[in-house]
Amino acid sequence: MLLLSTCSCFMSVFTASWLGGLACIFSTSLLFQILVRPCSNGGGLFFCPQSPNAPSILSSKDRTAYHFQPPKNWINDPCGPMYYNGIYHEFYQYNPDGSFNPNTSYNIVWGHSVSTDLVNWITLEPAIEPDTPNDIKGCWSGSATIVSGDQPVIIYTGVIDIEKHQVQNIALPKNRSDPYLREWTKAGNNPVIQSGVPGLNSGQFRDPTTGWIGPDGLWRIAVGAQLNGYGAALLYKSEDFLNWTRVDHPLYSSNASIMFECLDFFAVLPGSNNGLDMSSAIPNGAKHVLKMGMNFGEDVYVIGVYDLKRDAFVPDTDDSRLWPRIDYGNFYASKTFFDSKHGRRIIWAWTTETDSSSDDIAKGWAGIYSFPRTIWLDNDGKRLLQWPVEEIESLRRNEINHQELELKKGDLFEIKGIDTLQADIEIDFELTSIDDADPFNPSWLFDTEKHCQEADASVHGGIGPFGLVILASDNMEEHTVVHFRVYKSQKNYMILMCSDLRRLVLFSTNACIY
Repeated sequence: MLLLSTCSCFMSVFTASWLGGLACIFSTSLLFQILVRPCSNGGGLFFCPQSPNAPSILSSKDRTAYHFQPPKNWINDPCGPMYYNGIYHEFYQYNPDGSFNPNTSYNIVWGHSVSTDLVNWITLEPAIEPDTPNDIKGCWSGSATIVSGDQPVIIYTGVIDIEKHQVQNIALPKNRSDPYLREWTKAGNNPVIQSGVPGLNSGQFRDPTTGWIGPDGLWRIAVGAQLNGYGAALLYKSEDFLNWTRVDHPLYSSNASIMFECLDFFAVLPGSNNGLDMSSAIPNGAKHVLKMGMNFGEDVYVIGVYDLKRDAFVPDTDDSRLWPRIDYGNFYASKTFFDSKHGRRIIWAWTTETDSSSDDIAKGWAGIYSFPRTIWLDNDGKRLLQWPVEEIESLRRNEINHQELELKKGDLFEIKGIDTLQADIEIDFELTSIDDADPFNPSWLFDTEKHCQEADASVHGGIGPFGLVILASDNMEEHTVVHFRVYKSQKNYMILMCSDLRRLVLFSTNACIY
């Protein structure tokens, strides 16, 4: 779910969903326009048949048509996405041995795929494999940085023993003239960063960030860690990106979590959807975002200022209850990169599936990625905004368009005429009045998930719930509701977006919503 702030009562909704019967349900009179576009390969989704009579999970139709995934096997964290010499590169945690979690086999590698449009991908051989003492038990997550304008460098976490002690390593492309950068060579001075820090848990020391340049011309990275029992982003400096020295204080630390992992650190300009290149000078007025994986499953971010004199990140608030998540759905280990082709910042994330481990093995894959999104900071400098990259529109076909439909409380309107296995939906809601909006309670910001549970789709309010019923069976015994409510705060209106999955029977239908 997501709390949105707006100055009007008009809403635009974009979602990529897999639909087994689709309807719109409203609790107040409103007008709306809806467009539905199936994806280009029709029923080519990854595990969402419409009914128990649909093909089994072993069908080729069960694979996603929108989201990135390699042809087979397990994936988890995205690693080092970058745009270099006209090619998008996606590196990812990959199990070459099958579709099971590789934590027990100690053979996680960096998978590698390339694209020119973020939609169509070519799968290459793994870029980095565990074959040295510095990574013999696994090549874990990291980042890619383009140094001096034309030198890509990967920095990644190596697991050195079965106790999972961790160090940081460097890899360089063997042949930069190869447009796909197929082969990578590990630096001779690996590990470039070791864990000899007082109070550091060497088994919780990973996921180095993309590099950035400070005012002194030195490169910097942060590494996620557990330091003295708390989460920390340890800070390191380098002149050449090969030899690193630890700064005597963290970039940031907090007792909000016992460990920070899957770090990301980048600059944003309030109200501008243009991305900023961290390897260049950052303009005045920019804010910085520190994204942290907390509680081993939540991507949380905090907005603040990068204090150049102290070489430290200063958050706008230290109250972790007010740190929003990047996405309140199934979305973790996100990683951003600067797309120099379009001047934007793009974010990816790992989306786990709800199938059992045995089903993962049977179908031959586990895990997909969220569709890449452009990400930027709102006008107030308080929240990150996201939108799927425009390239997704190349997948759309056979638009169905309904305009100026008026529904009253309790009405359902079924969208017909398409194969609803997988579709994009764009809806504009126009409320006839917002006078009845319930007052907004600021305490809901501390736990929006709890409020969504309390104000579920069956609870009627002043304005709401209204929205979509998706993955619905003919008798409505099974369905998922994506619904909205409008609240009145002191200065503006707040919109609450929730999804209610309690009537979604995953195993009987292999259904999903991401």
